[in-house]
Amino acid sequence: MVAAGFGANVAVEDERDASLDLAFLHELAVAVIRAEGFPADTELTVTMVSDSRISDMNSEYLGKSGPTDVLSFPIHDLEPGAPPEPPTGSPPLTLGDVLIAPAYVFAQARDLEVGFNGEMALMVVHGILHLMGYDHEDDADAEIMESRETVLLASMGVERR
Repeated sequence: MVAAGFGANVAVEDERDASLDLAFLHELAVAVIRAEGFPADTELTVTMVSDSRISDMNSEYLGKSGPTDVLSFPIHDLEPGAPPEPPTGSPPLTLGDVLIAPAYVFAQARDLEVGFNGEMALMVVHGILHLMGYDHEDDADAEIMESRETVLLASMGVERR
């Protein structure tokens, strides 16, 4: 799904032929780009994949076995909260790709006793923040990232678990 206007270069796709509210997830991705101060033509892709595909990617790129909820593949090494200033006339900034495994997220939401839609929204925001340089490698960074997730989700009417 690609929409015109702000965030026209944001693609939210589902490789699995399942029914998800891709329009809302696209809107959420665009809201993150806008709120974080990135240019309106910033490019990124969010793709819904099977557990087996995300498991393969998790193994190949992170050396971890089994599926996971979300993987992010940033193109740039960015500082959180500091969007780069692209030179005038330069091509759009491409942040990278986010892969989400909805079946895994569904099971995770059930285990955590939270709603699936809210958990999916969290995964979209979480994945995009990773593209923007946020991480949770230590407690201080995790607190910063979780706080940002909470604010961004609340701006879209979603409570963070």
